[in-house]
Amino acid sequence: MLYWLLYQKLFPYFRVFRIFRYLTFRTVFASLTAMLIGLLIGPFVIDRLRQFQIGQFVRDDGPQTHLKKGGTPTMGGILILISILVPTLLWADLSNPYVWVVMGSTFGFGAIGFADDYSKVVNKRSKGLTAREKLFGQFAVSAAVAITLVRLESRGAYSTRLMVPFVKKFRPDLVWEWMGAIPHLHWLAFLPFVIFVVLVITLTSNAVNLTDGLDGLAIGCTIIAAGALTVLTYVSGHVVYADYLELQRMPMVSELTVFCGAMVGASIGFLWYNAHPAEVFMGDVGSLALGGAIGTVAVIIKQELLLPFIGGVFILEAVSVILQVGSYKLRNKKRIFLMAPLHHHFELKGWSESKVIARFWIMALVFALFALTTLKLR
Repeated sequence: MLYWLLYQKLFPYFRVFRIFRYLTFRTVFASLTAMLIGLLIGPFVIDRLRQFQIGQFVRDDGPQTHLKKGGTPTMGGILILISILVPTLLWADLSNPYVWVVMGSTFGFGAIGFADDYSKVVNKRSKGLTAREKLFGQFAVSAAVAITLVRLESRGAYSTRLMVPFVKKFRPDLVWEWMGAIPHLHWLAFLPFVIFVVLVITLTSNAVNLTDGLDGLAIGCTIIAAGALTVLTYVSGHVVYADYLELQRMPMVSELTVFCGAMVGASIGFLWYNAHPAEVFMGDVGSLALGGAIGTVAVIIKQELLLPFIGGVFILEAVSVILQVGSYKLRNKKRIFLMAPLHHHFELKGWSESKVIARFWIMALVFALFALTTLKLR
């Protein structure tokens, strides 16, 4: 909006607005705007959540140290969504279709999380949406993203080929080319790509959701992951850097740098209130939205296979749950961890909550830095 007004409309008359054409300038201001929105309206949102008695329910079977957190306002993810979407609308080029794809995905996953959180608030005995209902919504939003990307691919604005870390030339195409030659069934050629995108975005969204169990843990890891995505998005759309690093250059995706910058700023603003001891929790409305945003950006910039490193802690948390459940069912109720997700395991081993959070942040930073080194290691 500001980009359209100050650069596209007023720049011909006021040359000083030339600065708004620069992506780095708009990314920095989107990040600062997001952080300021979070800091300024945070107390208002937290106060309203308290007034509506939207408090966190703490499970009896969880760590006993968490029982004192009962009643802390939740659904603070609403603050995160506002802090991401408003600066993106202000500073991004809204004629870019990728901006709308990633904002739509973030809002869609946030809506699913909102429905889950709100059902728990309305009915204290409710556990929220069922797993089937939640997955159906996530699949629907992810499929909408995939179908939109397929349409963009048909216009030459996107590629369904995978970029494989450490390998320059091997770029498999997730399309059944032989199916495209069959009349009336050519649309099925993109089925592998659609399935892949749905799985990547849905799994990432749920991984962030599973990580949101300690004060500031998920949002701190999100700051690091979003920061790495900001760099990856910028270089993917930059003609010089993309050619130098032998990346598949996609000029239009560079505008997502503004969105990623807003996600960093919004996460910092929310961490101010979510740091231990937390004044507010993000709830599913925040964790699902952030995970959906991270997964969607990774898919658009063709860095899906780097997600295990970009969001390394998220993946570890999700894998720990999968291993725990699998072991319990297949090994006669034997468990691998004292409790899953992984952060609870270390809590029960005697680590303080602050120590778990700090060490997981360090792990997230190491993973993200490794992800960035793969740009050159090809």
